[in-house]
Amino acid sequence: MSYIVKKAEEQIVDIIKKAAERAAAAGDLPKGDLPDFKVEIPADRSHGDYSVNAAMVSARVFRTAPIKIANVLCSNAELDGTYFSGIEAAGAGFINFRLNQAYYADILLDAEEKGENYGHSDYGRGKSALVEFVSANPTGPMHIGNARGGAMGDCLASILSWAGYRTEREFYINDGGNQIEKFGLSLDIRYRQHFGDDIEMPEDSYHGQDIIDHVNNFAEINGDKYMSVSEEERRKALVDYALPLNIRGLERDLLKYKIKYDTWFHESTLHNSGAAKRVVELLTENGYTYEQDGALWFKAEQFGCDKDFVLRRSNGFFTYIVPDIAYHYNKLVTRGFDRAIDILGADHHGYVPRLKAAIQALGVDSSRIEVILMQMVRLVKDGEIIKASKRSGKAITLVTLLDEVPIDAARFFFNMREANSHCDFDLDLAIEESSSNPVYYCQYAHARICSIFRKMNEKGTPFNGCTREQAMLLSEPEETELIRHIAALTGEIENAARTLDPSKITKYAIDLATLFHKFYNARRCDVDDENLRAARLFLCKCVKDVMCNILTMMKISVPESM
Repeated sequence: MSYIVKKAEEQIVDIIKKAAERAAAAGDLPKGDLPDFKVEIPADRSHGDYSVNAAMVSARVFRTAPIKIANVLCSNAELDGTYFSGIEAAGAGFINFRLNQAYYADILLDAEEKGENYGHSDYGRGKSALVEFVSANPTGPMHIGNARGGAMGDCLASILSWAGYRTEREFYINDGGNQIEKFGLSLDIRYRQHFGDDIEMPEDSYHGQDIIDHVNNFAEINGDKYMSVSEEERRKALVDYALPLNIRGLERDLLKYKIKYDTWFHESTLHNSGAAKRVVELLTENGYTYEQDGALWFKAEQFGCDKDFVLRRSNGFFTYIVPDIAYHYNKLVTRGFDRAIDILGADHHGYVPRLKAAIQALGVDSSRIEVILMQMVRLVKDGEIIKASKRSGKAITLVTLLDEVPIDAARFFFNMREANSHCDFDLDLAIEESSSNPVYYCQYAHARICSIFRKMNEKGTPFNGCTREQAMLLSEPEETELIRHIAALTGEIENAARTLDPSKITKYAIDLATLFHKFYNARRCDVDDENLRAARLFLCKCVKDVMCNILTMMKISVPESM
């Protein structure tokens, strides 16, 4: 939470404790320390700006009814020099506090002082987080689910960084395993077809145009010379040619999407370095494997899984999960990240307990692996769902999406829902320039404030700053509600970091825009009273700066005119 909010809550605790001491000294309450109590914001602010349950938790200790304790504490409370103008007992014994204008003024002054750093927190100071997201198979273009995961992962990494974590972004390149075998097979068949072989593409191979394009370009360079070599040599040559091109294409497309990774981690390094083999050896040394029918099994049931699973097949090859275990061991142990955060498709729900079980068996706290399971995306146009087939090569890709809608809209829309909610992406709404489009609505709030300042300058009454005394004039409901929302930003950042939920920040931005437009429609800024004019313009400036901070964090453009 922000410094001013924290200070106000600390004042509440101090007010209540000192009131209890005075009451005890006067004989109105028994002597003794108050039990720990909660300081909360009521759902209904008409009851007060803060509420504490001190009287409720003290009833058993003091052997007195909560409402009586609450009345005694209120009558002994001293508010001078604090951020509070009133205190009262309510209901069965709650104690409610009301903020004074000094609090609202100091919130704005704090926001102005911190500037582009307003909203940052030391919540995660001294800790590190590795966010791995997208990690699309490098065997073809990224699909619409990758687009959602990209926006979500990148925004989450920014949130964690704002919350004080040392944060890195990582893309895991699956350049080993079955998908690469299938990639090689698909290229091989297309290459042979290119030179006249009458051979069918298997149903489960890759049928996309990108495979054909790779083969055409490869053939233009090498001709038919690979028709006369072994199938193994031909497939290796094709994969060695096409795979790096695909990886560079992924990097290029993600950069267009404003995503830049700190690390591109190759699965192949886990095999080549012996890291994959080593984790299997460690599991065996720890007594958590057994052999059956020539295969090596992991005792997953001992760690809460529904059944044991194979690590090494009878043919000597590792199953797909072994390099994943080695990869997460690398994240948490070799590189020492405190939190390893993965954004995966919802179809991985059965995979996560297995991965965590193996990590736990390796002596690592598996709670340090945090997996966000992301539901599917449906594209909507003209009110109808767009259906596409990845297998037929007609999938909507990240690139084709960004040809249809602005990058700002894509990044914002994909972060508007919790990961566990299905996402209906409205292509028509994403390009609409109206208040119905949430990203436009937020950007327009910023641009509208810029317009206010331009008009004031043109009129010869520019904004020249605001004193604390002037800021304390902001007492109308639309003003205080807006300032309370500004005050909540740091807490929302911390909450989003704790819950790994970027949608909390898009909601915050939309609510900020809504509250500003409400204020703008209810209260004139260009009033005759110079002090009030300075205060309202100061409020506008703080809203503008906070909106700029949020959108910039999300890598969304911040226009000054629209």
